[in-house]
Amino acid sequence: MFADFLRRLVEPGPAPLPDTDARLALTALLVRVARSDETYDAKERARIDRIVAARYGMSPLEAGRLREDAEALEGEAPDTVRFTRAIKDAVDYDHRIGVIEALWQVVLADGVREAEEDALLRLVANLLGVSDVDSALARQRAEKAL
Repeated sequence: MFADFLRRLVEPGPAPLPDTDARLALTALLVRVARSDETYDAKERARIDRIVAARYGMSPLEAGRLREDAEALEGEAPDTVRFTRAIKDAVDYDHRIGVIEALWQVVLADGVREAEEDALLRLVANLLGVSDVDSALARQRAEKAL
């Protein structure tokens, strides 16, 4: 279903993504992080829906549809390293910082901060080219938002 989209995303020197594609890719990354601890529950899905609704000015129904599409994309997406690097090449820095903050919100949604999630967030921030300082500030903002 998403083969053409993924091929465009991971080809060498991808063009910046159109807004709708960037939303889908970034939401798929939220899903990937939520699934990283082998638990993907209603709290995490609801948190993703709230994040994308607020971030993109969507209704709850639209946000849920985007998340469902992102769940399917995430299942077909390449490994996290290639997927995240492709997003880095296609999305500007400020948006990537916002993505790290949103990822932290998802990680913290269940009230438990697992070592696997911390490790994945460090990897993702690095692959997205987000500095350690900006990542830490994003985490702090996410903690305050809860």
